[in-house]
Amino acid sequence: MMAVRVDLNISLDGYATTTDQTPENPFGEDWARLVEPYVATRTFQERVMHQSGTGTTGVDDKYAAAYFEGIGAEIMGAGMFGLHNFPDDPDWKGWWGDETPFHYPVFVLTHTPRPSIDMPDGTRFEFLSASPQDALERAADAAGGQDVRIGGGPTVVREFLEAGLVDRIHVGVTPILLGRGTNLWEGLRGLEEGYGASAEAAENGVMHLTFSR
Repeated sequence: MMAVRVDLNISLDGYATTTDQTPENPFGEDWARLVEPYVATRTFQERVMHQSGTGTTGVDDKYAAAYFEGIGAEIMGAGMFGLHNFPDDPDWKGWWGDETPFHYPVFVLTHTPRPSIDMPDGTRFEFLSASPQDALERAADAAGGQDVRIGGGPTVVREFLEAGLVDRIHVGVTPILLGRGTNLWEGLRGLEEGYGASAEAAENGVMHLTFSR
């Protein structure tokens, strides 16, 4: 049975974005700190960086591997795709280059019309101006019975959570404090009702929290 899934890295105080970006460092130092445990995993190194035989293989890697398992389609916001940074570049194809980590249809939510992009690895980026419900219907049809991931960013994820559309939420809580940014949980008081919760600590102090219907 298809499930709608969320996987995000957040800080100890709940922030999933950072605010220290500069033109020279568009991600910022805080972003590197936030996602460092995930980036260090063998799964990330192989799937995203295309480097075999490197990376950690502990608890973080178990969740990194699960991130990619059983996904048939993904929904993400314009910011995650990079349209906020490159709004006027017709050749922009996302942060990942020709070899993306997806290999399935990705639906990018944006109010700016843009033609679909077919990547050499089989990924197809389609650009939609749609409600969460309508976007999920399109993605579910494309997923062919597999799961749909709401990839991010956190503002998009919150819209799907507010609409009650997410079946499983996994957050890797990195033990750092950011103090500002976009808080994943803002406005979602009582979200845990209707979900069962589980937790597992990684060797480096990252806490993996999972909420499942």
